[in-house]
Amino acid sequence: MNQLATALENGVIRFSVTSDGTTGPEWIKWFDTNGYRLDSDVRALLKSDKFKPTKGVTYPVCVLKGERYEDRDRVTKTIRADAEKQKFPEPPLELACLIRKMFTNEQVREMGLYWIIIMHEAVNLSGDLHLLDVSCYGDDRWLAPDYDNPDDEWDRKHGFAFLTEQVSST
Repeated sequence: MNQLATALENGVIRFSVTSDGTTGPEWIKWFDTNGYRLDSDVRALLKSDKFKPTKGVTYPVCVLKGERYEDRDRVTKTIRADAEKQKFPEPPLELACLIRKMFTNEQVREMGLYWIIIMHEAVNLSGDLHLLDVSCYGDDRWLAPDYDNPDDEWDRKHGFAFLTEQVSST
């Protein structure tokens, strides 16, 4: 487990990130300048009014590891029900950018993951509902969309990011 994320407990990784007021267009510029990959739908979303930047908000994050679920139970509706039972609220879209910036691909892999799905309210991209994810394909560093369907099955190497109950502003 890397130093940015706290110890793993019952298949849950915990860490926090603090927003700095970066707007969607500023995130696009930052990702482009630093060699990250964004598809056109993610670029459009970051430019939309659905993306609401904050400044000085500390988001306590919990990532539920896919391996904590049996293969047949590793579906969106089960994962969301588990988070609801534990009172983990949906995160804002902004969290996807903050997590992508915080962790290198190597650090995500050290957590035993290849993808971190941000479990925000699904957004319509090109006619389908999507969630944003931090993806580690080989050497590529992605902020990418993933389909959001209640019955979608996920891989054991997926992690699912929610907030814990407390969110604080400075």
